[in-house]
Amino acid sequence: MAAEQGDAPLVDCVELTAHPLQRIGAYALAALAEVDSVAVVSGGRLESVAALMADHAVAAATGPDSKAPEGFWLKCSLSFFPNSPMNHPSNGKKAPSVVADAVRKWRGRPSSARDPLAPCVLCGRPGVGFYGKLDVALAESDAYRNNTPRGHQGMALCWPCLCCFYALPYGSQLSGGPGMALHSWDEDFLAWTVAEQVDRNRREILVGRGVPWQPPSREVLALRALREYRDELNAGVELLVYSNNNRGQVLDVHVMDQPLAEWLRRTSQAPAARAGYSALLRAHKTADRPGVVALARNAFRDPGRIVATASGWLSRRACAGRLPAGTSELVTLCMSYVDEVMGMDQENLAEIRATADRVGQLLGEGTAGQFNKFYAAFRKPALLRGWLRRQAADWALHGPRTAGVGASVPGQSLVSTRAYELLFDPGLDSQAWFHRELFLFAVLEKLHQLDWRPQDADQAAKELAEDEEDAMEDEDLVEGRETR
Repeated sequence: MAAEQGDAPLVDCVELTAHPLQRIGAYALAALAEVDSVAVVSGGRLESVAALMADHAVAAATGPDSKAPEGFWLKCSLSFFPNSPMNHPSNGKKAPSVVADAVRKWRGRPSSARDPLAPCVLCGRPGVGFYGKLDVALAESDAYRNNTPRGHQGMALCWPCLCCFYALPYGSQLSGGPGMALHSWDEDFLAWTVAEQVDRNRREILVGRGVPWQPPSREVLALRALREYRDELNAGVELLVYSNNNRGQVLDVHVMDQPLAEWLRRTSQAPAARAGYSALLRAHKTADRPGVVALARNAFRDPGRIVATASGWLSRRACAGRLPAGTSELVTLCMSYVDEVMGMDQENLAEIRATADRVGQLLGEGTAGQFNKFYAAFRKPALLRGWLRRQAADWALHGPRTAGVGASVPGQSLVSTRAYELLFDPGLDSQAWFHRELFLFAVLEKLHQLDWRPQDADQAAKELAEDEEDAMEDEDLVEGRETR
């Protein structure tokens, strides 16, 4: 409950602050008020929205228990407003009218008092009281719990900022457990994605529903929002996963920088990139999960794995002598990732591609089994260095095996000194691991351009399956996973 204070005039115009959860709530208020701007949510409009949210809280508190489909919002309140009058354990023994009065008192606008007001900690305007865990979700990790210590009444908030926290659940993806919300400093995107979420949640309030049996992963929901947004993104995106529950407060923040967010948004929509994007999803697909799950997870947690996963998928098929349809489009898409997202130096990229072009022509003369050996060496940098040294020595002693290979630059080595440094730089901040993934991608691109179709594809595919099983067991041991 608020510790009411102050006799200063109450401000009632919603302002955006630096607090991500307050900002999401502010745009949720605008969506509930059915207006386009946060700035016009004030006066009677703000009071109307506050009354609407109070009505929803009363309906949840006086309705069925949280296990019923109609009680979904009551269950959600445990993650947003624990210990509040709407979910107090003793509510079942009280008359509905008593519960409703308690909820409305909690959600009502505080009356003025005689003591001077403290300024709102978010916007600096006069506060209407001090608030803690009951009303405000975590703003930091669970290492910074917002439980107020003895003798401390909480943090001062003005009425509009307090209403923003009451509106926060409307702008969040609800699961009955931790909530999920997207935040961005691109105001247009934030306003759009919050409005979309508010619309979905309002429909669920209207029809009532239970907790989804298996809701999409949080990263997938975020990726879906990026794909549906039609305008250019001017800032990065933050995926906020949070809970204010007494049994485990948490706030996990996963950040996606603007170049990657815009690349994902555009490539999933542009007709020219559609084939490559479909191949990228197939590359991320596993036996028990669709590709979008792994792609979304990599995008928010380990962006470099996007290219690595795609190159590994193509390589396994090349080992079997069968580069799939869409190879060229996938390579083009991933090279655009390197350029637009990674911002790689163009001279370094050209050096890697030139080396990969020569290696690709060399492998194009051989069998699928020979490519299989190359890919097996590629998995470990030391083995790849040895493979390249042997091939480079053979190239220097005997030259290209056919007149066409390397004929454009007579006397050029298979691997230049600069390319060798890019691929195997041992420095702590080195991007050599990523350069090797690009190198593999460029080799595959060259094989696709050569329309490579080895005669021993079937035997190579059998050997590949055996190698893959051994490799997966080794990886499970390294990563500490149990093999099934």
